[in-house]
Amino acid sequence: MQVTLAEEIMLLSLDDESGSVKQRAVVGWAVAGALLLELVLAERVRVSGKYLELADAPPTGEELLDGRVELLRAWVGGRDGRRVTEWLTKDQAKAVAPVVERLVGRGVVVEERRKALGVFPVRRYPEADGTAERALRERLAAAVAEGAEPDERTASLIAVIHAAGLHGLAFPGIPRKEITARTAAIADGQWAAGSIRTAIRDMQMAMAAVAVATTTAATAV
Repeated sequence: MQVTLAEEIMLLSLDDESGSVKQRAVVGWAVAGALLLELVLAERVRVSGKYLELADAPPTGEELLDGRVELLRAWVGGRDGRRVTEWLTKDQAKAVAPVVERLVGRGVVVEERRKALGVFPVRRYPEADGTAERALRERLAAAVAEGAEPDERTASLIAVIHAAGLHGLAFPGIPRKEITARTAAIADGQWAAGSIRTAIRDMQMAMAAVAVATTTAATAV
């Protein structure tokens, strides 16, 4: 089974040596958005207007995605009018842990447990096998820095990166202003079906809201 979009976001955000998560405040939103977008691509979730609908479809066979479908099913509970932004707000705090566990299970990262200051338990996830991340970064660089036409999955990932403002993690060493126009063009492109474009649009709205909240909190300190 191929690495999911959410796992790719985590690969970009985990420091290879220390195993700590960079930009943690935003990464949770990006991972939640990537999981939802993956389900839209897999036709297990539809976006109608700003609302979520679960498709009557068999399991994907990917435990990470099927687990999210079950959580969504319990959250929706047969009710109409559940918004994309509401789900992302709910899921962003819980999305990272199962995605990291999946990377551990694949042998891509390893879990290390230690105690900060000798008291507080801390978990870190340094890289064990860099093959997947190298291939990922090459794919992203080809689409954004070199102008290659991205496939649907790569374009979806770039849309999440752009919405979350994770350009620095995905393209280290390249000034953001040099790549933002390209990532925006890919995110807004006509490669995606209507349901996917709607999901991306609502995800961008949610990311914009959290960016404002994070900035406000930082300036208030």
